[in-house]
Amino acid sequence: MARDIRKLFKEEQQESPLKMSDHHEARFLKKLDEALPVESAIKKRLPVLQIAAGIVILIGLGFGASKFFGNEIILPTEIVETENPSKEDQLKSLGDISPDFKKVEDYYLANINIELSKVKQTPENKELFDGYVVRLAELNQEYKRLSLELTEHGPNELTVSALIDNLKLRLNLLYRLKEQLNDLNTSEEEKVNA
Repeated sequence: MARDIRKLFKEEQQESPLKMSDHHEARFLKKLDEALPVESAIKKRLPVLQIAAGIVILIGLGFGASKFFGNEIILPTEIVETENPSKEDQLKSLGDISPDFKKVEDYYLANINIELSKVKQTPENKELFDGYVVRLAELNQEYKRLSLELTEHGPNELTVSALIDNLKLRLNLLYRLKEQLNDLNTSEEEKVNA
């Protein structure tokens, strides 16, 4: 009972009285292209897309190569010796000891600068502000002296602690200045309102 399906189709085509008219298939394909010109649009855009993809790949490869080989490229450099480098240029800081100390130092210095930028100087608070600025300048000189000691004698626990304490003291001094300025401003406002 099992019969080959190919034989069945051949027999059916031979026995069938229906036949397609001449050029039927060509007319059908022409109408299909007119109704759905998708393939031709894709064929037109294909070279443009291939070029764009090629450019993207080249840029990606160039970027990857520059990242991969970027650290290994050694450029010739000229060494210039200075006769007497200043001591301030050679001073070591907490960041030169370890990355953790660098984080501590950066934290305090950033906060000191932020707090200093927040302080508004007016003629009423000029005397108070100048007193704090003088004290900050003294602490800054002490910090430089401690950095010089760190450079000359190397890191030790006392020097490192003194440097950190100096930074803490400067930041606390700015907090106190800010509080006193706020108190001064509120007392002036109360006098004006009374």
